[in-house]
Amino acid sequence: MSLSAKLELRQSQTLVMTPQLQQAIKLLQLSNLELAAFVEAELERNPILERVEGDGDRFEAPAAEPAREVESATSLPGEVASTDEWASNAPGEAVQALDADYASIDPEASFAELAAPGLSSWGTGKSGSGGMVGDDYDLEGFVSEARTLADHLHDQLAATIRDPIDRLIGEHLIDMVDEAGYLRGGLSEVADQLGVPLARIERVLAMIQRFDPAGVAARSVVECLTIQLRERNRYDPLIASVLDNLHLLASHDFASLRRACRLNQEDLADIIQEIRGLDAKPGLRFGSVSVQPVVPDVLVRARQDGSWLVELNGETLPKVLVNQSYFASVSRGVRNEDDRSYLTGCLQTASWLVKSLDQRARTILKVSEEIVRQQDAFLTYGVEHLRPLNLRTIADAIQMHESTVSRVTSNKYMATPRGIFELKYFFTSAISSAGDGEALSSESVRHRIRQLIDAETAENVLSDDKIVELLRDGGIDIARRTVAKYREGMSIPSSVQRRRMKRITERTTRLAS
Repeated sequence: MSLSAKLELRQSQTLVMTPQLQQAIKLLQLSNLELAAFVEAELERNPILERVEGDGDRFEAPAAEPAREVESATSLPGEVASTDEWASNAPGEAVQALDADYASIDPEASFAELAAPGLSSWGTGKSGSGGMVGDDYDLEGFVSEARTLADHLHDQLAATIRDPIDRLIGEHLIDMVDEAGYLRGGLSEVADQLGVPLARIERVLAMIQRFDPAGVAARSVVECLTIQLRERNRYDPLIASVLDNLHLLASHDFASLRRACRLNQEDLADIIQEIRGLDAKPGLRFGSVSVQPVVPDVLVRARQDGSWLVELNGETLPKVLVNQSYFASVSRGVRNEDDRSYLTGCLQTASWLVKSLDQRARTILKVSEEIVRQQDAFLTYGVEHLRPLNLRTIADAIQMHESTVSRVTSNKYMATPRGIFELKYFFTSAISSAGDGEALSSESVRHRIRQLIDAETAENVLSDDKIVELLRDGGIDIARRTVAKYREGMSIPSSVQRRRMKRITERTTRLAS
């Protein structure tokens, strides 16, 4: 057999993921905070990109389109400027790629694989309108930091312990206290590490356990509650016996707890009431990690005619434009090919970013409009009327790819008259009805189960079988194991545990009155 070289011509179709298209896909899934940080980083490294600060700036966004009702379409706020005019002046590759369709993206491709070079790290810049630009100050930067539990304990240590060795031991132990106030780690390891006797470690720990808040630096829940009871001068053998059987109290097995502690119902009720007044996690009173409030991306408001107005939240949309004047003035002074290539790349990147932001906003709005159309009954009547919904239904209705809808609904929130919900909240599985009616949303079924359990009394606690029967009478066909799964998912105990809890609560209430 002889080998020979030959020339063949073949034709095939492939999907080429340009860096610009990768950027557009990446931006689609970002939350508003991540998007603001990314845009801030782009503003720092791209001189052609210009921030729109307000009416006093040279660059203004076009006027917003008039608002339209859902059942037709709704408006896109004028916070994101159109870039058609600028894009026409960009290099040819950018102009051709501006009309890229999100629907052509492989739904199985991960974002780590699609990330363009330089887009995997957003930088540490602050959000678009909250950063410090020129003479504008970020007021949040001047807010005092929340005082932590460690700061509080270190201050008490400095005022209480004078011996330098004991103070060093105390600082080491305080560093081992977690956010809930518990000491994590063994004392023997501390003694070996610091080279001091174990007895001295225990003595310093006993001093720290007298610090505020009561119960701090405990090594277990029992020790934490014991410290608090001793401070209140309420620790006695009866309470100690209950704490020794705390697992029975946690499982609400009051019959076994009475037998183990040899207590009658009234004494046990008094002790349980005393224990419930204690704080099992004393360290949580102090600040740890600041919680970022949810800022909705989409706003939904009811109109007088019964329709819904859907619009984007302009506060979450970055306001950037391409500074064509600066590009023209700088281009006139370019003397070499490297500088010209750099400026052209900056212009192309800036034009693509503005176009991608505009496309992202329109896509989010389009998906949100369809969600509102599908879940109109939920907005009008409540969670019991939440319809079963999946990504394909939305994708088919708006003629987009299912993967695009999935990316749009990630980390995006919608503010409605019934509260703020993540867009993914509206997508729930279907539960068949008992008759010929429409299928029900699993979320509405969970809501109905919680309603039935909330209406229970100590004498009428519903078993899972009884809940199945009541749901079937209400037109919901559901299996017992499904009720149990939903109940456990909502952290609702079994009927036996609920009956015990309600009885002890009623006795405690009677004794307190």
